[in-house]
Amino acid sequence: MAVLHPEYTCRLRIPPGLRYKGVVMHRRRFLEACVAAPLIAARARAQARETVEKTRQAGLAVLKPSQRDLDRGLKLHAESLVFESYGFAPRAAPDGDFLRARQKEGASALEMQDWQEEMSMTRWATDVAERAEFLEAWDASGVSCIFQNAGEESSDAMRLIKRLARFTYSADVMREHVVRAIDPSQVEQAWKDKKRSLYYSGNGVPLAQQWVNVEEELRYIRVFFQLGIRMMHLTYNRRNMIGDGCGEPNDAGLSDFGRAAVAEMNRVGVIADCAHSGWKTSLDAAKRSTRPMVASHSGALTLNHHIRFKPDEVIRAIADTGGYIGICCISGFLGHGAGHIGHFLDHIEYVKKKFGADHVAIGTDIAYTSSRFEAERRKLERMPQRMRWEALWPAGSSGILPQHPSMAWTNWPLFTVGMVQRGFSDDEIRKVLGGNVLRVARANMPAIP
Repeated sequence: MAVLHPEYTCRLRIPPGLRYKGVVMHRRRFLEACVAAPLIAARARAQARETVEKTRQAGLAVLKPSQRDLDRGLKLHAESLVFESYGFAPRAAPDGDFLRARQKEGASALEMQDWQEEMSMTRWATDVAERAEFLEAWDASGVSCIFQNAGEESSDAMRLIKRLARFTYSADVMREHVVRAIDPSQVEQAWKDKKRSLYYSGNGVPLAQQWVNVEEELRYIRVFFQLGIRMMHLTYNRRNMIGDGCGEPNDAGLSDFGRAAVAEMNRVGVIADCAHSGWKTSLDAAKRSTRPMVASHSGALTLNHHIRFKPDEVIRAIADTGGYIGICCISGFLGHGAGHIGHFLDHIEYVKKKFGADHVAIGTDIAYTSSRFEAERRKLERMPQRMRWEALWPAGSSGILPQHPSMAWTNWPLFTVGMVQRGFSDDEIRKVLGGNVLRVARANMPAIP
């Protein structure tokens, strides 16, 4: 497979033989690829539309909106700046043949995991079919900007930087379609220009892990801010030096070092996110933060008792900072078995009524996945692997249940329809859809001369 793909290379003059890392694409094959590219893209877009329509019908079957509510909701969604408080750009399928070849060469489980993750985050920028399906799915969602998970679940700077590099690369390659935003004004401008944008979050606070002094340990927060990270998880399920994750049986709260970390995040301009933190750690962080902080993808514990959701006391403390709780779309977390769009809307309505429309957002924590994903994965041999550290959930709390089809990422327009049905005002809906995320992003950005 050539690295330069038809949609980009057909504009260029290509010599009789293009050699890249030992791969030769002759002029004839190149021209054939140029002719085939539109057909490949058209098939991918059609597949995406079919998938979107199936899940859209599943959502409508739950909501049963009147024609008036449906029309009003779809129109409002199309006209609004929709800023997801935490999520993922549509995921591409891996190249199964490439991965199988690496497997036969004896690649380790870690190498295979790394390759598969990289492909899911980059092939939408480098493969004609994956790009077409990516754009079709994103457009169906009506999302303006995704607060993109761009950092692996770790405090190690080199692990965190890999995912950031992948999304930076992909957005740069796709710059005609996707803006890599570094401040809220760019998010707004991209929306006005009818472009999509990514705003980066990391799933951990990068630490030097040399333990010389507090200042040395925290120096990478500013470095990652300079690289584009605008939000960081304080903890991820388990205990770290900052505090306790939501999966720990005993939550001791924020450590002394954790208080220093929150202060440094406030100073630098990184939003503190307690979505995967324990309840006491979340509460301590909210009391410590001098800027709005968030639980970017969570839910209301009152409606369903789950370790990833927050009790009212924590939601109130977050709201008191000026922050918000983003409601996730994971069916297994929402309650009622495989939670559907109605249960998801229950959480939004509960937070809105109890804490105000200024303090709730939508952080789906799910993604649209390429229609070719499973077929490519089936090309690999199934090999046993040890459980990854971040997957150490307490028994019965992982929420690994089938996703209800109404909870598809592309059903964002129906989230708006559901809020219309429940009597939310247009202004309240705009806040939930993205106004609150934009406000908190602004409040955390430092003044830059």
